[in-house]
Amino acid sequence: MKKNLITSVLMTVVTTLLFGLLFPLAVTGLAQVLFPKQANGELLTRNGSFIGSQLIGQPFSSSGYFHSRPSAAGTGYDAGNSGGSNLGPTNQSLIARVQGDADRLQAENPKFPIPPDLLTTSGSGLDPHISPEAAEFQVPRIAKERGLSEDRVREIVRQHTESRQFGFLGEPRVNVLQLNLDLDQIAPKRP
Repeated sequence: MKKNLITSVLMTVVTTLLFGLLFPLAVTGLAQVLFPKQANGELLTRNGSFIGSQLIGQPFSSSGYFHSRPSAAGTGYDAGNSGGSNLGPTNQSLIARVQGDADRLQAENPKFPIPPDLLTTSGSGLDPHISPEAAEFQVPRIAKERGLSEDRVREIVRQHTESRQFGFLGEPRVNVLQLNLDLDQIAPKRP
């Protein structure tokens, strides 16, 4: 009995040290050496200031910026409160929000149908990407606000369109933060 107890305690201590301390430190160290950008959250800085992460969406409400998809995470893009709204399709709050967004977007660009990802939230509420169609929908507004031709804005969107991972996983997408940062470099927003 005493031998079994000592063995159990020693195994608990050894496995705790191995798998609770040494293994996580080794994996973290390897990640920092092999993939430092990804291991640190793919943070973006400009002029020494932290701007955001390529992995977490941000709200852009100014008319000179591409807008992200809606977020249901807390008060919007709140990483501490990530998650969907869990509102069902007959929920009046959801219907009112989607209808309000649809009315605003249709007034912005009445010629084209609204891409679904500009009306729906992602499962996490933190999605940093929009579809190329959602970016295309916003091109006329951006071109007008930035004093650029629509063709030039479309070219910038094309440059930021990521293809499917490994050629078959996911969908083509555009990172909104990176796109807006490059727009600021190319054609600063007019006052």
